[in-house]
Amino acid sequence: MFNDLSSPLALLQTRRSGKPRDLVAPGPDDAQLRQILEVALRTPDHGKLAPWRFVIVPQDRRAALAELLTHAYRAEKPDAGRLEIETMEQFAHQAPTLIVALSAPVAGSKIPVWEQELSVGAAIMNLLHATHALGFAGGWLTGWPTYNSDVHAAFGEEGQNLAGFIFIGTPGRPQDERPRPDYDAVVSIWDR
Repeated sequence: MFNDLSSPLALLQTRRSGKPRDLVAPGPDDAQLRQILEVALRTPDHGKLAPWRFVIVPQDRRAALAELLTHAYRAEKPDAGRLEIETMEQFAHQAPTLIVALSAPVAGSKIPVWEQELSVGAAIMNLLHATHALGFAGGWLTGWPTYNSDVHAAFGEEGQNLAGFIFIGTPGRPQDERPRPDYDAVVSIWDR
């Protein structure tokens, strides 16, 4: 069972992202989405800088997002085929709820940029935990749109970076487990 809500620990032990292409309605309502984002804000943040931003892309703006993505993709790859363009359109329309996350480090702070960038990852993880705790599923994607300058300009300011697209909804089909790292391969005891 994925995203077991019987206890906080059970949820963490069974957490499974949803594949954005498989997420269907319902997604969170406005109050639930605010609750999810408020949980994201309760994240480790050395210096209390809030070095992240979240942009909600409502359903009525998804066609505009699809247009942005397809135009930017064609500008970068003028020989793009039909399937590549359809992939961009599909990306914009998957899942009922979409949040764009940005890393927004505070320039000139004594807190290293690296720590500020780690904080956005922690904020997104909190966002996903809150999503799953409310009974939805979420998926965090990066990929081509995250690194395109036209897409960046539509969401971020100078000095910010797109950290990814977080899609939220209800799984439309049973979720599959994915390979997980072996404990002994990634955990060790310091002995120097």
